Amino acid sequence: MREMTEPTSMTIGFIGLGNMGSGMTRNLQKAGFPLIVNDIRRGSADELVAGGATWADSPAEVASGSDIVITMLPTPRHVEAVAFGARGILAGIADGGTWIDMSTSVPEVTERVRAENPHRGLRILDAPVSGMSVGAASGMLQIFVGGDPSDVERVRPVLEAMGDPERILHVGAAGTGYAVKLMINQLWFSHLVATAEVLAIGTKAGVDLEVLRRSLIASPANSNFVQNDVLSILDDGDYDEGFAIALACKDLGLSIDLARSVGVPAELSGLVEQIYRRAKAQYGDSAGEMTPFKLYEDLAGTPLRRATEVSA
Repeated sequence: MREMTEPTSMTIGFIGLGNMGSGMTRNLQKAGFPLIVNDIRRGSADELVAGGATWADSPAEVASGSDIVITMLPTPRHVEAVAFGARGILAGIADGGTWIDMSTSVPEVTERVRAENPHRGLRILDAPVSGMSVGAASGMLQIFVGGDPSDVERVRPVLEAMGDPERILHVGAAGTGYAVKLMINQLWFSHLVATAEVLAIGTKAGVDLEVLRRSLIASPANSNFVQNDVLSILDDGDYDEGFAIALACKDLGLSIDLARSVGVPAELSGLVEQIYRRAKAQYGDSAGEMTPFKLYEDLAGTPLRRATEVSA
C-alpha cells in the first residue's frame, strides 16, 4: 500500500462508503488527500471522520467543497439519484469541475449530464474497478478509465492512491470504462458457471476433485478462475459475501442491455444471467456473488472441497 510523503492540497469528495468505497477512501486518506464524504449511512464515515475527513450532508455539499468528486455506488439508478436534483452533485460542482464515476454502471447517466450541461465545461470520467473488496482495502484495484486523455493523466495520482499503477488503464473515450468493466464481469461470471459445472460433472463421474482441477490447469482449458479464484470455495467454502449476488445479477443485466444496444447476440451471457438469477431466488439477495457454484454442489449432492492437506 502506497503512502505519500507529504499531504496534497487537492480535496477529494467521495460519495458511497460501502464495501468498496470504504477501502478506497481509507487509502486516499493514507495517501494524504483531504476528504469530504457522504453516504446514505452516516455511521459508515465515522472512521474516516476520526482520521480527519469532513462529513457532508448531501452530494451537493460534497461537490461544492471538492476539487474532484468520486462516486462509488451500487447501480445506475443510485448514480442518477446523487447527480441530479437540488441536493445532487450538479447543484454543487463548480463549472469546469471534475467528476469520476467509479461505479459499475452504464454511460446513460453521464451522457445525460453532458447533454444537459453543455456550457459548464465539466470533466467527467468513467473509471470502474476490478479487484473486489480485498483490492479496495489493499489499494491494488484495477481501474479502467474512459474519457479525455489529459483528464486521465491529471487525476492519475488520485487513481494511484486506490489502484495498482501498472493496472490503471485508459481504455478509450467516455463510456468505454463502463463497457470494459461489464465485459470483465460477464466473462468472470461465465468462468464461474462453467467451472462449477465441469467440476460437479467430473467428480460425480469418479475423478478426484484436485486431480481434475490440476488436469484442467495443465490443459488448454486453464483459466485464472480455475487456478486461483475457485480456491476460496474449494478450500474455505467462501462464496464471497462481500459482493452480494443481487449486485452480480444487476451487472449481468447491464451487460445484456449493452449487448442489445450494440446489436450483438448474447445467448451464452443470457444463460449465465438466468443461472445467477436462479441462485439468487434460491439462496437470497445477500448471498455471495459465487453462490451459483452452490447450485452445482447441491445437484452433485456434496460440497466441492479439496482435502485439507492439499496445498495450492
